Amino acid sequence: MIKIMADSTCDLSNEVLEKYNISLAPLTINIEGKIYKDRVEINPNEFYERLEHLSEFPTTGTPSPSEYVEIIKEAVAEGCTHVLCISMSSGTSGSYQSAVLGKNYFYEETPDSPVKIHVVDSKCMSHGSGWLLIKSALMREQGATFEEIVKFIEGHKTRVKHFLSVDDLNHLIKSGRISNASAVIGKFLMLKPVMTMKDGKIAIVAKERGRKRVLKHYVQEFIKRNDKELTEFIIIGYTSDRTVAETLKEKVQEETEFTGDIHLMQMGTSVGTHVGLGAISMFFIEKSV
Repeated sequence: MIKIMADSTCDLSNEVLEKYNISLAPLTINIEGKIYKDRVEINPNEFYERLEHLSEFPTTGTPSPSEYVEIIKEAVAEGCTHVLCISMSSGTSGSYQSAVLGKNYFYEETPDSPVKIHVVDSKCMSHGSGWLLIKSALMREQGATFEEIVKFIEGHKTRVKHFLSVDDLNHLIKSGRISNASAVIGKFLMLKPVMTMKDGKIAIVAKERGRKRVLKHYVQEFIKRNDKELTEFIIIGYTSDRTVAETLKEKVQEETEFTGDIHLMQMGTSVGTHVGLGAISMFFIEKSV
């Protein structure tokens, strides 16, 4: 039996987590001196309602290795023989290193354990790693072996295409996720940046004038880049405005040939700390170069 786990930055909905029995190691959020466990002690809607009124910029902390050890032990107790952990990119978070430490600590405590554990540095953020998690769960349901799932995820993780646009770049600047120089250019020209992941880090790939043009950019790039064989589903993410996500979904359905599932999911507090209110994202598998 295969256990699938991740850190809370994957931003999968509770319904999806329950459906596929995916466990999360929560990050921590420091909000004006008080520490909360992501998705355990604070939910996204509560966080976004407070975000614009905070006097101090929130900060995040990685899950402790013990959080991962606890999930692994629970999986073993349930009879799992394999554990797949997919973490946020090591280029933007320390969650991967913490997961590896958790794996090592588990084997130190139980050196004779036959359980196989594989930790993936997804090179993704938010629903990018979420996409890989759902795909892993679908493959598991279809009877794929642990080795087959690992081979697919490791082989295709850098092909998960990310599109992210935000209303305010200050959160990404303050958290060190993007350079101040890139942000100033966008602010000066009153442009909205379109970002993606390059080498496991956030990079600006385009600047569009207004949200409508951002959504148009997403759809046009999807048509050009989408791998029709591998993109079984799309994930559209949002922080505080679901109506924008619904608009993007409608545009994809009306303007492209894609007929698979399109999941709308809210970005959680960990990712929301860095991208702020009004963020909109899209994830799929792009063609191999």
